[in-house]
Amino acid sequence: MLPEVLEPALRLDIDSDALVSNWRALDRLSGAARAGAAVKANAYGLGAKQVVPLLREAGCADFFVAHWGEAAELLNSAEPTSIAVLHGPLSDADAAFARASGIVPVINSLAQAQRWNAAGGGRCHLMVDTGINRLGVSLAELGDDAVRALDIDVMLSHLVASEEETDLNALQCARWNAARGEVRHARASLANSGGIALGADFHGDLTRPGIALYGGVPRGEMAALLRQVARPQAAILQVHDVAAGETIGYNATFTAPHAMRVGTIALGYADGYLRCWSGKGAFHANGKRLPVLGRVSMDMTVIDLSSASDLGEGDWVTADYALPEAAAVSGLSQYELLTSLGRRFGR
Repeated sequence: MLPEVLEPALRLDIDSDALVSNWRALDRLSGAARAGAAVKANAYGLGAKQVVPLLREAGCADFFVAHWGEAAELLNSAEPTSIAVLHGPLSDADAAFARASGIVPVINSLAQAQRWNAAGGGRCHLMVDTGINRLGVSLAELGDDAVRALDIDVMLSHLVASEEETDLNALQCARWNAARGEVRHARASLANSGGIALGADFHGDLTRPGIALYGGVPRGEMAALLRQVARPQAAILQVHDVAAGETIGYNATFTAPHAMRVGTIALGYADGYLRCWSGKGAFHANGKRLPVLGRVSMDMTVIDLSSASDLGEGDWVTADYALPEAAAVSGLSQYELLTSLGRRFGR
């Protein structure tokens, strides 16, 4: 018999209290509306099966994923009727699965509306395109018989640039309100994370935060409300001394200016710690900052341990990964920072 699988040398430390605190803050900021949760892309990389029960316990009753497979994986974590699939029924099989499971399809086109009605219909959401030109029924199509036949719970739209001061926000809000007057529906939803901060006009009955749940800060005025949730951590694989003049890593992009104590950690670009962190990133342990030296490679990164003589092989270090600051240093978006974190992390 094989021994038990060992713990990985990578882990994603998830602060459950911070996650719940963020949802509650966003729910309060949503005013008379209720906050749902975007948990697509494996809850933005944190692990949907871990995140959904925590948010459900906190009071969240609406969850949004992109793919049907994502929804199926959550059937033991939430009520099927609380899970909505944003991509909608792309086939008769999708429609049949939705009707059998109770998972809610988001209808994005006349073809999807016709497919859903032909399958027997039932409760659904409707996405209306108010300017993003990505998914959604156009305003001109709202009078179509296939749309009018739908049993619409939530009429949704999606903001183009809620994190910016732009006239597009008011224009989309006006179009969304016009659509609300054209189609029978139980609830309406426009605001994503940044949209929540735009005020009551954008809230409707349901808001749909995503990145802000997980510690992202889409607008500066939200920074004081939101806490960091995820911290990538890696084990030190090897510690060694490097003499002055020696180089470190691929292509010798770093030359030691003096004798240095360095550590190789079990984290690389295959895990989502991308090469943009080369020479820019840092880790910390026991209050010491440990800069990245040289190029990040596929499975390993070298860090400076000169100030941390207490650290050795098998010890853990934590990446500097507060999302707004990490985005500024790396050039990645706050979304990419989370969703690129790979499957080798223990969660």
